[in-house]
Amino acid sequence: MLIALLSACGSGERTPAEQEAAMAQGDDTPVCSIGGSQDWSPDCTLQRDGDLLTIRHPDGGFRRFRVLSDGRGLEEADGAEKVQLHIIGGRMIEASIGDDRYRLPAKVAGQAR
Repeated sequence: MLIALLSACGSGERTPAEQEAAMAQGDDTPVCSIGGSQDWSPDCTLQRDGDLLTIRHPDGGFRRFRVLSDGRGLEEADGAEKVQLHIIGGRMIEASIGDDRYRLPAKVAGQAR
């Protein structure tokens, strides 16, 4: 089970391995891969209003999710595409929807932070 702990986006390009290492040191900067790109970037921003999470892309596009109160992570808030979630290294989730992917800080139930 997941309990997403999502925060504002920072700067500085990192590989997923570098991001995992930074998160182990307390840096919760998420990264995104938009439009099928293989590259990860910190150029997306996050906004959270209650259980509604909006991830904004640098080109003006966005995705909206609901943070689930039962600890299962996220679900799509609108649109026809379903989000797929994967645990990455115990401190992140990768949310994939359409051609977009997001690596977000998360607290995995049962693991110390």
